[in-house]
Amino acid sequence: MTSRSSKARNCLWAISFVCLLLLSWVPAGAHAILLRAVPSPNSTVSGPDVALELKFNSRVDGKRSRVILVGPGTEQHPVDLTQQAPDVLASKVPVSKPGPYHVRWQVLAADGHITRGEFVFKVN
Repeated sequence: MTSRSSKARNCLWAISFVCLLLLSWVPAGAHAILLRAVPSPNSTVSGPDVALELKFNSRVDGKRSRVILVGPGTEQHPVDLTQQAPDVLASKVPVSKPGPYHVRWQVLAADGHITRGEFVFKVN
């Protein structure tokens, strides 16, 4: 009887382990993660024009990607982007007032997933 219950217990553990693996499995993808931003988050820069560059860990679709510059206050300005490399989006943005500016970005990665993010820099 002990041998039988031991086999049943081992079988139950094996089934539980396989179920746990299946439930926790997430397919690996190339979601676009922002690696570097110019200006860097929380930095202070001078105007009137600021170079904006976003470098990601994977290719992004520049035509389907969007960047909005917000600030100071609630003024929102879409940013015209150029794709300098498969993983880099860039632009020159006019900043007319001192204060905080929020960069809100949304990119379509090579794996088909949309990634969004935001960071702030200040203009003195």
